[in-house]
Amino acid sequence: MLKIQNLAVHYGMIQAVHDVSFEVNQGEIVTLIGANGAGKTTILRTISGLIRPSQGSITFEDNEITKTAPQKIVANGLSQVPEGRHVFSGLSVMENLEMGAYLRKDGEIKTDYEQVFQKFPVLKERKNQDAATLSGGEQQMLAMGRALMSKPKLLLLDEPSMGLAPIFIKEIFSIIQEINQQGTTILLIEQNAKMALSVADRGYVLETGKVVLSGTGQELLESEEVKKAYLGG
Repeated sequence: MLKIQNLAVHYGMIQAVHDVSFEVNQGEIVTLIGANGAGKTTILRTISGLIRPSQGSITFEDNEITKTAPQKIVANGLSQVPEGRHVFSGLSVMENLEMGAYLRKDGEIKTDYEQVFQKFPVLKERKNQDAATLSGGEQQMLAMGRALMSKPKLLLLDEPSMGLAPIFIKEIFSIIQEINQQGTTILLIEQNAKMALSVADRGYVLETGKVVLSGTGQELLESEEVKKAYLGG
């Protein structure tokens, strides 16, 4: 579904991503794990069209999207939940969800609102509330719900557990699995490596902008190298 080949990304003279290649198959949860500064967010932003790579190609459903505009990438079925949530303050929960459906022209939008509210009941309770007044966990739910309103085939999740209490982390990961089981493919970036690998079909380990290890989620959980570097083992 998604194929990254020989991707390199620079910020000015600084190279953040070095010759990275990986793929995501339809129906999978694939995770990228690594320390801060490993290049994870840069890769997601490049896939979403927000950053232009200096080398390599990005193919989504057999279409080259390396130079495609971000809004067209979203319209084609690839949507991102950004690190830090970035809900629209000053807009209500419902208005944030409406923004997620902005590019859609089909007749199923009302049904999809109800599906989002089924996944995140607290959003229905607070649908008229300013998004900025929600808790961190509720804002994460809203950011995910907003992305789902674009009806993505592939959902990019950037650090969904960041800054959340353990009870919210468990709930968010349960919802990630539910979204996947209902047919949405997921590319997940997460510093909580244990949680990410426990739900992932496959994973890639990034260090200083390079893929240094890959395998199934279970293989990486059992890897001594991964345990030592990321799992406190």
